[in-house]
Formats: sequence, structure tokens, C-alpha cells
Amino acid sequence: MPKVKMPRKSTLVDMTAMCDVAFLLLTFFMLATKFKPDEPVTVVTPSSINTKLLPDSDVIMLTVDKDGRVFFSMDGQPKRQQLIEDLNTQYKLGLTPAEINNFTIGASVGTEIKNLKSYLAVKPAERKKSGLETGIPSDSANNEVAVWIEYARNAQGGNPKLQYCIKADNGTPYPKIKEILDTFKDKKIQKLNLVTNLETAPPGTAAALARDEHK
Repeated sequence: MPKVKMPRKSTLVDMTAMCDVAFLLLTFFMLATKFKPDEPVTVVTPSSINTKLLPDSDVIMLTVDKDGRVFFSMDGQPKRQQLIEDLNTQYKLGLTPAEINNFTIGASVGTEIKNLKSYLAVKPAERKKSGLETGIPSDSANNEVAVWIEYARNAQGGNPKLQYCIKADNGTPYPKIKEILDTFKDKKIQKLNLVTNLETAPPGTAAALARDEHK
């Protein structure tokens, strides 16, 4: 009895459709991705041997430049939007949707609350020339840093991963740092992270010995 010959089928897989999908995805991410906005001030932080890395999310950051100006920032656009909407309602700022969006997608903010509407109406590249970047007041007479911290905590909704960071310039006057530390203390916030540059531990110190043991 003759054998039945089965027709051979090609094992070649047409990848044309897959390549089209890959290029479509690549194009989408290139067009849709937004880079992190530039910070309004450049801060040269002091050095330390601490190897803990700054977290990428769940952070409330206070940046202090060498002149003592305080800037506030917080990650997470939905939380930033909640924060600015709460401030807008409480202080009757009269912010437009465009100004609210400028805060939501923006970087740090460093101005008095009474000037916030004018501040957000100006493009980030023009704020330095506007004279509005005077910093957030932190003195006892008008401690708006405490206001930003309180409203930021409310916007976070009790986030257990939330961390507080202070990024101060190496030349920042100490009294300004003390004002901020006292503000956190008044808010019953005991755990803070000071942002520094990493340097090598001096030979013979406990940190250097611990480092050598893990090699």
C-alpha cells in the first residue's frame, strides 16, 4: 500500500506585523514621554559617607539654596493636583485650570502663597526674571513651610512610604536650616533625610571597616 505524503508547510513566521507593533510602541513612548522639569535653583550639597540612596517616589523635598530661599517639591501628579486644589480653595487664590496644571506637571515651587497665582502664570524659564522666586517663608512670623508640609501630608492620604528630605546648599546659613528643622519638629515629624554627596569613608573609621567587611 503506497504511503500517503503529507504536504509540507513552511515553518517561517512572518514577523512583519510584530515589527510594525514594536515601531508603533517606540514612536508612542517617544512622543508621549515627558522629561522631569528642571529645578529652579542649583544646590551644591555637602558631602557625607552615608550610602542610602534618595528614593524615586513618595518624597516631600525642601530645597534650600545658599541665599536661604526655600523651595517645595513633591512627586506624583495626582497628589500634586490635590495639593494645589486644596490650597486654591483654602486661600481663595482664583487659580485657572492652566495654572493648576502648571503646578501639577511642574517642579519645585518657591514663592509666597499670596504670589502663587502670578508665579504659576509665568513660564518656568521666566520665573527667575519675574522676581517672584523669593522662596517660601519659614520664619515664625509667617511660616508658610509649615502650610506646605501640612497640605502635602493631607494630599498623600496617610502614605506609609512617605519620606521627608532636606536638600540644602553647602553655603546655606544654619539659622535657616534650624527654622526648617523646628518646623518639622512642630509637625511631630522626627524622621528626616538630609541629601548629601557621597564621599569615601576615611581609613580606619568604623564606616570604612564596615565597608571593607562587606567586600
